[in-house]
Amino acid sequence: MAHTLPPLVQTVPPRDHAFVLQKVQPALLGLMDGSVSTLAPLFAAAGLTGQPLSAFYVGTAASLGAGISMGLAEALSDDGTITGRGSPLTRGVITGVATVVGGMLHTLPFLIANLALALQLAYAVVALELLVIAYIRWHYMRSSLSSTVGQVLIGGGIVVCVGLWLGGTA
Repeated sequence: MAHTLPPLVQTVPPRDHAFVLQKVQPALLGLMDGSVSTLAPLFAAAGLTGQPLSAFYVGTAASLGAGISMGLAEALSDDGTITGRGSPLTRGVITGVATVVGGMLHTLPFLIANLALALQLAYAVVALELLVIAYIRWHYMRSSLSSTVGQVLIGGGIVVCVGLWLGGTA
């Protein structure tokens, strides 16, 4: 039985393949996790407390916790020798930092004392984050732009709605 390479290997030049596999993929994993996994707790805290600063602390805790968890998970997932995914430490750091960044970008608006304004700005930041993730997936992973945008926006939208529903602001 002949072994065929995954589509990424067939379409990306070898030097770019290593960059995508060892740098872009861990960063994308982190950005996606940080951007999406922190949405529900952040928006739920904003709705439940009505206090932007409380939501900021919840978002910060969720971002840092997710960053540590994702960084460790990526670093411990394999040593890179069989998969060619590169240094576990490098991948773990990239994933962890990207996760924190992805979670903190839409958390920062909650430093604004006006909850309605903070929420509006956070919604805009979330939309921008999800579009950037879709672009990275399209550009580096060679996915269809329309399906990537749809998947990312639908997935992120569902999580935002869960947070708003749990926080009583939906």
